[in-house]
Amino acid sequence: MVKIFLADDEKNIRDLLASFLEKEGYQVSAFETGDQLLLQFLEETPDLVVLDITMPGTSGLEITRRIKEKSEVPVLLLTARDSDDDYEKGFSYGVDDYFIKPFSPVKLMVKIKVLLGKKQPLPAKVDSLAYQDLSLNLSSREICYQGKVIQLTKNEFLVLKALLTAPHKSISREELLQEIWGYSSDIETRVTDDTMKRLRKKLGDIKSPIKIETVWGFGFRIVDGDEDV
Repeated sequence: MVKIFLADDEKNIRDLLASFLEKEGYQVSAFETGDQLLLQFLEETPDLVVLDITMPGTSGLEITRRIKEKSEVPVLLLTARDSDDDYEKGFSYGVDDYFIKPFSPVKLMVKIKVLLGKKQPLPAKVDSLAYQDLSLNLSSREICYQGKVIQLTKNEFLVLKALLTAPHKSISREELLQEIWGYSSDIETRVTDDTMKRLRKKLGDIKSPIKIETVWGFGFRIVDGDEDV
């Protein structure tokens, strides 16, 4: 059974979400604070974490950062503050999705199912994807070039995999949003830009022979290192 950890200091929201998720067939452990959730997380790993940002004790953002240091389990943040700063900060901490209060449990469930859907195991018969001596390990989510190895987050891995599957072919921001994050919106395109920024740094750290080129007004593509980007 799919296991979900939930933390929110508002009892009515906590109880509502737990009840709704359990009716959908999920096993739910609900906590009043992120600190309580993290302690349990260190004992057992759930399939998904739902966190409020503002709670007594450690903030949901910091709890997310600590979770992501140890696991790639999807994290969905809940917040009553709809600001660009909170939004960008959330994704920089490794958040997989973001939901604004007050919310519809039905719409929240859609996001949860999208996040859980990304946990499907990779095909065992294919273990790596390679281009220009750069390899992407599909099991460990690592990139490697000339003995230098760096691990990717889940979304970085999915983005690079999509780009390497069709080198030199341009992929739109909207296509990446739909395929990897499960939604498409002009406002949300900065999510892909932030992910590309981190990917470019990691490729640079291993002196990768390939680059990620921005196709202005459209999206991104993989190009050889000696091409202009």
